[in-house]
Amino acid sequence: MGHKKSQSNLDFKCMSFFFKIRDFFKSPIKKVEKAKIKQGDFVLDYGCGAGSYSMAAAEIVGSSGKIYAADIHPSAIKEVNKRAMKKNLKNIETVQTDCKTGLEPNSINVIICFDVLHGIEDKICILKEFYRVLKPESILSFDDHHMKENEILEKLTSEGLFKLVDKKDDQYNFTKVA
Repeated sequence: MGHKKSQSNLDFKCMSFFFKIRDFFKSPIKKVEKAKIKQGDFVLDYGCGAGSYSMAAAEIVGSSGKIYAADIHPSAIKEVNKRAMKKNLKNIETVQTDCKTGLEPNSINVIICFDVLHGIEDKICILKEFYRVLKPESILSFDDHHMKENEILEKLTSEGLFKLVDKKDDQYNFTKVA
């Protein structure tokens, strides 16, 4: 529906290997902290891939919070479940989706969407889903190194759903427009 053709299992495995190397040199916790995730938060990691940011966020939200790790690729879902089990993280739930998450409206404190939007054809579907599930005054944290700043601001604010609240390095935090 919203995504381009799903990547092959080999592509996913190569991407996962690259992310393990990236995470070794550049800890995912730094980006998660910029998203203003707090203990007890309910977080949607949209386009979670192998789950680097889901794992880091799960540590922060603790047992009173929850991470919904969403991805279109079945291998991503398997990998996140495997990693969560290995780390004994019981606050991660996976969601296989290409747009709609099935989450309750106004149920999410923070959405993290890192390096995903550039590969989605129906960006409006995704943004409307983010708007639907995000609580008022909450954060959509966004980073996509495939997009320039003006393109990011245009895509995320043009529908009148989100407004920019702050930017740290190449990470943008938006909030839902009432």
